Amino acid sequence: MAALSGSPRRILVAHGTRSAHGVAMIRALAAAVAARTGPVEVGFVDVLGPSPSELLVQSDRPTVLVPCFLAGGYHVHTDVPRHIAASAHPDARLTAALGPDPGLIGALLRRLDEAGWRSGDAVLLGATGSSDPRAREDVRTMAALLAARIGTEVPVGFLAAGDPTVDTEVARLRDRDRRLILTSYQLADGVFHARLTAAGADAVTAPIGLAPEVIDLIVHRFEQAQTR
Repeated sequence: MAALSGSPRRILVAHGTRSAHGVAMIRALAAAVAARTGPVEVGFVDVLGPSPSELLVQSDRPTVLVPCFLAGGYHVHTDVPRHIAASAHPDARLTAALGPDPGLIGALLRRLDEAGWRSGDAVLLGATGSSDPRAREDVRTMAALLAARIGTEVPVGFLAAGDPTVDTEVARLRDRDRRLILTSYQLADGVFHARLTAAGADAVTAPIGLAPEVIDLIVHRFEQAQTR
C-alpha cells in the first residue's frame, strides 16, 4: 500500500460510554494526540455519535482510523470495517487495536506504582471480555507481557464475557493471604471500570487512557499507517 500523500484525516474510534467523565477522558486523549500529529476527530461505535461512517462520508480525504480498543474483537474486526465499507470511502485505513502491545506495559506499570503496588502483592488484570476468542487471547497476551516485567504471575479476569470472571479470580487470590491489586485494563472511566472498583480487591488501578505511553502508541499507529 502506497504512502498517503499530504496530511490525512485522523479518526480515533472509541466504544462510547454514558459516563461523562469517560467521554471527557477519550476527548482529552484525542487532544493529547492531536498536539503531536495535527487534528484528531473522535468517532464512537456505540452509545454516542458520530459513528465512524458518519465521519467518513464527510470527506474523501485519505483517512486513518485508529481503533481505541485494548484488544481485537467484534468492534475491531467486524464493526469498524463495516462502517468503512458502508461509507464507500476511497482511501480509509484501519490500524491494529492498541493492544496487545509491549508499549502498553509502561502505562500498566505506571498505574500499579500509583496504586501502591509492592513486590509480593498479587496482581490481577481485569478486562471487559469479549465473545470473540481473539480478544480474550489478546488480553492474556498482555497479561503475560506484564507478568514477565514484574516477575510474578498475572492472571486475567473478565467482566462481560469469558472465563474466569473477575469475581472468581478476586475470591481465589484473596484466599492466598496477600494484598491484591486489581489492574484495570480499561482506557477510560465507565461502567466496566466501576465494576472493577467494586470487585473487592485491596486496590484498583486507574484506567490507562491518559498515560503518556498510550499517547505515544496512538501517535505511532497514525504515523505508521500514513507511511506504509
